[in-house]
Amino acid sequence: MGFLELFTVASFPVIKVLIVTAIGLFLALDNINLLGKDARNQTNHLVHYVFNPALIGGSLAETVTFENVVLLWFMPVNILITFLLGSALGWILIILTRPPKNIEGLIVGVCSAGNLGNLPIIIIPAICKDKGSPFGDPDVCYQYGMAYASLSMAIGAIFIWTYVYNIMRISSSKVQKEGNKSSDSITFEASRDVSESFTEEGSSDTINAVKGNVDDSYILLLSKNESEQKIKGHILYKMKYQCGMIFSNPNFRGIFSPATLGAIVGFTIGVVPKLNGLMIGSNAPLHVIEDSASMLGDAAVPTITLIMGANLLKGLKGASTPFWTIIGIIVVRYILLPIFGILIVKGATHLGLVQVDPLYQFILLLQYALPPAMSIGTIAQLFGAGESECSIIMLWTYALASIAVTLWSTYFMLLVA
Repeated sequence: MGFLELFTVASFPVIKVLIVTAIGLFLALDNINLLGKDARNQTNHLVHYVFNPALIGGSLAETVTFENVVLLWFMPVNILITFLLGSALGWILIILTRPPKNIEGLIVGVCSAGNLGNLPIIIIPAICKDKGSPFGDPDVCYQYGMAYASLSMAIGAIFIWTYVYNIMRISSSKVQKEGNKSSDSITFEASRDVSESFTEEGSSDTINAVKGNVDDSYILLLSKNESEQKIKGHILYKMKYQCGMIFSNPNFRGIFSPATLGAIVGFTIGVVPKLNGLMIGSNAPLHVIEDSASMLGDAAVPTITLIMGANLLKGLKGASTPFWTIIGIIVVRYILLPIFGILIVKGATHLGLVQVDPLYQFILLLQYALPPAMSIGTIAQLFGAGESECSIIMLWTYALASIAVTLWSTYFMLLVA
């Protein structure tokens, strides 16, 4: 197939995404307000807890078997490489552009974490169903493409909520500590000036009174500490406390997010023959469960796209972000990372580390050419560091994704077809 034919195949999915994204943006306008802040939050929860797990679990259960699990081992490695390369390029960008301290973690985050789930889940089915698709039979392409994209989403979610989350947490905590130090020094100077204004008369009486209070308090504290040590020493209390700390940790919640749990369930059903025979296929006794999951999963793609457009509205109202920082992020995500991705994937294929499946190789390459993950905005909001700047970065990177993703998708199809 020629370049123009492949360009047409690659452009149609992106155009579809742009149309639905524009509808989501329109519905979020203040005059319309069908996807206002509260509606977006509720819909995001619905997608996060219901649609995505159903889509991921159903897709993996239908396509993953014990035999082809071994063939997919390179995808987690490939995604890890995208994160490490992106974060390294992000730090170089920080050194070159010297942005404000409060958005350094955000810059590393958007450079390292791509939209590994939502966009592949939208783009792959559209490419497979197109008449000019280079990936063969549309039904087979769709079935395996959705499994690859679902696996990409699940693995990407784990890396985002462990790797990127902690980078942004450490960065924001450093900024807060520096702010606290400056405010503490101001408070210390003020308190020293006030203390010097006191006369020395009556100071001994005050010291004696304080001593008496300290002695009484010391006795009370001893008894209180002894009782607290007895409580903490109890085995059940310790177990309850540790479990509470683990389950409340955002890293744990990120690793075992609904998308990840859906992937685990889908893998289990696909790999275990007895479970697969019970649920997968029109003759399976419990196929109604798989049909229900597929029906819920079908709602994920349009809903995700609408919400993605609605979330971009915040970028139109956001604060200013350094111009060269935005340019640097665009260069990292749409020029440098795809070039590195071609070298890595083609090198791994040459060494026999990647199976000779054009669709699988295409998805591996596509993972290097995607805009930043929308979850970055959630993490920025969580730490209150660079939320407005994140909206502007998302607006520009997703606006340019229509051109970049189309061109790179066309070139990737030329490489693997």
